[in-house]
Amino acid sequence: MTIELNNRRYCSDLSLDLTNQDVVLAGWIDTIRDHGQLLFMHLRDRSGVVQIVFNPEENKDLHSQAEQLRSEYCVALKGTVIERDDEAKNPHVPTGMLEVHVSNLILYNKAKTPPFLISEKSVTDEDSPDFNVDEDLRLNYRYLDLRRHSMQQNMITRHKIMRSIREYLDEKGFIDVETPVLTKSTPEGARDYLVPSRHHDNCFYALPQSPQMFKQLLMVSGLDKYYQIVKCFRDEDLRPNRQPEFTQLDLEASFIDEPYIYSLLEPLIERVFSIAGKSLQGPFPHITYEEAMNSYGNDHPDLRFDMKMVDVTDLLTDVNYKIFNSIANNNGAIKGIKVPNKAADMSKNMLQEELAKKVVPKFGGKGMTWMKVIDGKLESNIVQFFSDQEQAALIKALDASNNDVLLFVADTNKALVNDVLGRLRLYVGQKWGFIDPSKIAACWVTDFPMFELKDNRLNSMHHPFTQPDDSFLSAQTTEDFLAVKSRAYDLVINGEEIGGGSIRIHDAETQAKIFQTLGLTDDDIKQKFGFFVDALTYGTPPHGGLALGMDRLVSMVLDTDSIREVIAFPKNRVAFCPLTQAPANVGNQQLDELKLSCIVEEA
Repeated sequence: MTIELNNRRYCSDLSLDLTNQDVVLAGWIDTIRDHGQLLFMHLRDRSGVVQIVFNPEENKDLHSQAEQLRSEYCVALKGTVIERDDEAKNPHVPTGMLEVHVSNLILYNKAKTPPFLISEKSVTDEDSPDFNVDEDLRLNYRYLDLRRHSMQQNMITRHKIMRSIREYLDEKGFIDVETPVLTKSTPEGARDYLVPSRHHDNCFYALPQSPQMFKQLLMVSGLDKYYQIVKCFRDEDLRPNRQPEFTQLDLEASFIDEPYIYSLLEPLIERVFSIAGKSLQGPFPHITYEEAMNSYGNDHPDLRFDMKMVDVTDLLTDVNYKIFNSIANNNGAIKGIKVPNKAADMSKNMLQEELAKKVVPKFGGKGMTWMKVIDGKLESNIVQFFSDQEQAALIKALDASNNDVLLFVADTNKALVNDVLGRLRLYVGQKWGFIDPSKIAACWVTDFPMFELKDNRLNSMHHPFTQPDDSFLSAQTTEDFLAVKSRAYDLVINGEEIGGGSIRIHDAETQAKIFQTLGLTDDDIKQKFGFFVDALTYGTPPHGGLALGMDRLVSMVLDTDSIREVIAFPKNRVAFCPLTQAPANVGNQQLDELKLSCIVEEA
């Protein structure tokens, strides 16, 4: 018994145009319904499902064979497309107008009973008895989890996005160049994954955190438009939505400036979202780092809703409310946000007992003050400490109207105020429905500081290859260096940093001075970056680039709860692979060949 698989169609290819024609299908048995004489099943492939029918009056032996089939059996079949009776049509399924009456069947492989139902209900339908499959169980049997339609669609859409990106960059004259995976460990921020060398004693390769220096070296070499969709590796602290290995779109170009990057990326991002039928219109607004921190409390602002933070410190230097007065006169900050038209929904008990005493302290704040605008005046348990002029000034500063609620955070630590109120802004926006989940809001964040202080030492805010502004050349003190701006830019969508890049340093002298500013000695520079600094002395062109986190971008396009839903074989929340049990111990023979030994820490 043979079936011409070269003529195979996908389930979704079938339509009433093929009525009374023979077709060849292959896939897995999804569901089975035995109606006595007639045997109905759903056949599933990556495109969807179609109903197949076994009729004993047409072929008794075939019907008997079909009675042995079970869910997840792998089969191929030949049959005739038949239009369903009107009462049997299902408009909710793409192939619900038809069925295939099977005339030939091949069973390729039986299947054990799966550890969970291969169904969307097992993951998405809270009312289903099969709901709430443990994620580690899904990852342990990822090859089964990937049979679900939504997971297959995620993988297909990811493929379409990657293909579209390649096509776009090819149209723009970019060249896909692969860079090394085994490279040298350099201080780029996170910890490196190290790979011991068997041929070079006591030496290690590092898996790349990014192809940063290699793509810049490609600019030195004259390949003036480079891109790569590349795996990167970072041994970072564990977080729920982070992977130790991740995919990024990496690109670099010579003889460009920041506007070139913006004009290149914005149509690409619009194109990516359009693959999922979503509209995103450029040009994207630009927000400086300082403005983002002051107005939104972070450097990745969510612009799907307004609710900007407003600094009212200077309005309250003479206020009788002692806490505010002290903070305003001791170089602190008092900032507020306006919650429009929620005075009736936000009760005094909720404002005081939930937000002020629970939510804000969880964000690191010491407390929160609230006021309501009722009939043009402020109402609060502390409003008596504010003069009529001060109340009017607050209403004006926050552009408040009747039934608005004003929330204030104050502290002598200005950075803390920004952080806490920024978090509170997002909390309020989500809880009270100010964020439209269907909206897409993108922006560029620019003018980042070149340096930041960590443990009383200067560090690069982005990385040490970013071009500083001209003030760097005359900087002498720590304060001078902290005031230097960089030519860096981040792409932010819906409050998440999707990518970032910069115009790079292209002369050896500036690059060496940056390293020295970061505390590297001449020997350190020569040992860790000598090859790179030397390359900059050979006529390096001005250049810049950007990297996009593809896992996060695809997850956002598809509205998934986790990036693990758009990665075929991800690690779990603790960077462990339940399927392969990686990372795992290795044998002593392998360790001996590498001249390594494991030290077991005592509890």
